[in-house]
Amino acid sequence: MAHDLYDRTIAFAGICQAVSLVQDVAKNGTCDSDAFESSLKAILNTNPNSTLNVFGREADLRIGLECIVKGIDNSPAGSEITRYIISLMALERKLNTRRDAMAQLGDRLSMLERQLDHYELLDEQMLSNLASVYLDVISPIGPRIQVTGTPAVLQQTGTQQRVRALLLSGIRSAVLWRQVGGKRRHLIFSRKKMVEQAQILLARM
Repeated sequence: MAHDLYDRTIAFAGICQAVSLVQDVAKNGTCDSDAFESSLKAILNTNPNSTLNVFGREADLRIGLECIVKGIDNSPAGSEITRYIISLMALERKLNTRRDAMAQLGDRLSMLERQLDHYELLDEQMLSNLASVYLDVISPIGPRIQVTGTPAVLQQTGTQQRVRALLLSGIRSAVLWRQVGGKRRHLIFSRKKMVEQAQILLARM
C-alpha cells in the first residue's frame, strides 16, 4: 500500500469515525446508520486493493473527515475523542506485538466472514459476534477503554455490543494507519496537512 498523505488521512479518518460513533452511541443509543455500516464493513474487509477500498468511498468517511477538520479541541467531548484515539492506538501497538492474538483475531474474522452467508452485517447476531471478538481478543491485551456516556443507555446490551463493534472497527483502522506508514509524529507534525487533505476530500462530496 502507498505510504502517502492521502492514505494516512483515510486511515486516520477511519479511527476518528469509529470513536465519534462510539461517543454518539454511548450518549444516545444511536448513531448515523450509514457511517455505522461503513465502519463495520471495514472490519471484515481484510484483503483490500487500496486504503480507500477498506471503507468503500470517500463519502463513507464523511463523519471521520469532519472530525479531523473540526479538530480535536479541549472541550469535554473533544478530550473524550482524543482519549479514545490514544487508547485505541496503544491497544493496536500491543496487538501488533502479540502473534497469538493476531492469529486468533484472523481466525475469528474469517469465521465472521463466513457467517455473512447467513446473517446481514447489521443483524443483532452479527453485532453480538463482532462485540465478542473485541471482548475476547482485544480487551485482554491492554487497559480497558473506559467509555463514558448516559448511564441508562450504557447499561443496555445493544449499546454495549455496538460500542464494542465500533471499537473493533477503530482497531481495524489503527492497523491500517500503521500499514500505510502512520506514526505518532505524523499526528504532531503533519496534523495541518491532514486537515487540509480532509478539507479537500469533504469539498468534493
